[in-house]
Amino acid sequence: MKKLMMCMILIPMMTMHEPVSVAKYLESIGVTIPSYAKWGRLAMEKTKERYPEAQIIDYLHIGREESGDTSTERFKLWLKGKDREFGVLVNIRFDSKTEQLKQISFSEVSR
Repeated sequence: MKKLMMCMILIPMMTMHEPVSVAKYLESIGVTIPSYAKWGRLAMEKTKERYPEAQIIDYLHIGREESGDTSTERFKLWLKGKDREFGVLVNIRFDSKTEQLKQISFSEVSR
């Protein structure tokens, strides 16, 4: 179902004559992009850098924690390496007002 939905979204966009950002196109058809999407992309990008031999096979947004002027977005990514599957918890801490990145931490989990 997800693949079908993505095809329905991307095919019309690819046939347009003017370049359009994916985010603007999705907004124009009524799809809401979650506020954590930016941080989820960063979590996946940095996880790929840290574990280049593994593939990300699943993604979960755990939630956001706010403490004073900082916020932390928490994600759990499931990776498949050559010999094992494992989870990685990714915490992204940033300034709540400016969204300036402060810290990214990783910890492996078995489940």
